[in-house]
Amino acid sequence: MPTSPTNVTGVLLDIEGTTSSISFVHDVMFPFVLDRLDTFLAEHFTRGDVQAACETIAQDAGHASLAAWQAAQSTVSAQATVSAQELVAQEVRKLMANDVKATGLKALQGLIWQVGFQAGELTAHVYPDVLPAIETWRAGGLDVRIYSSGSIAAQKLFFGHLEDAGNCLHLFSGHYDTTFGGKKEADSYRRIAADWGKPLEEILFVTDIAEEATAAIAAGAQVAASVRPGNASLPPDLNVPLITSFAELSLLT
Repeated sequence: MPTSPTNVTGVLLDIEGTTSSISFVHDVMFPFVLDRLDTFLAEHFTRGDVQAACETIAQDAGHASLAAWQAAQSTVSAQATVSAQELVAQEVRKLMANDVKATGLKALQGLIWQVGFQAGELTAHVYPDVLPAIETWRAGGLDVRIYSSGSIAAQKLFFGHLEDAGNCLHLFSGHYDTTFGGKKEADSYRRIAADWGKPLEEILFVTDIAEEATAAIAAGAQVAASVRPGNASLPPDLNVPLITSFAELSLLT
């Protein structure tokens, strides 16, 4: 029988498949990006934050810069010129089709979602057990933070625009994304703990992904696995508590 979490002072939460349904992310948020991608790039490509995201996408694709990527692509392409916007749009679609958790992609997605959230076209979904549990943990003195492949800016948009509860950012003391490392890498959790100023053994990480759970355990954190509708099956040898609701986590003594 997996050991229940003990002596927890900090809770680190995944989003997709843990606080929010996978179907919401894949059926609502991702299509919103793809529907708006070309228009967004045409209207905002020269903006500093958009340029920064596109430069990171170029670097994630193995190029020194967006300009170097465009020059290289134009050299090998049959087309006379390949625009930087076209390169970015093509790369975004490829990465999203393969569900790649790339930092530049996540930054650009967040900027596109910002338009939707601020215009009221998007509101975020969380499971009904999530906010009451977090409120209880916070009232009991626990520090609650988010670690997601989505950018920190996107995380704040998400929890700032919940469909029923509105802005719930006050419930979280911090946010982490892939700038701290990939979620399947043990060192990422060590970096987060160092930034948090908290021993890993006092941190409970809740995720729906077995490889993330394994990495967090290897780093020294406690782990619980989220079992929600639509989540991938977890391997039988994953020796952590399985929860179907945050109400099942008794963290306060």
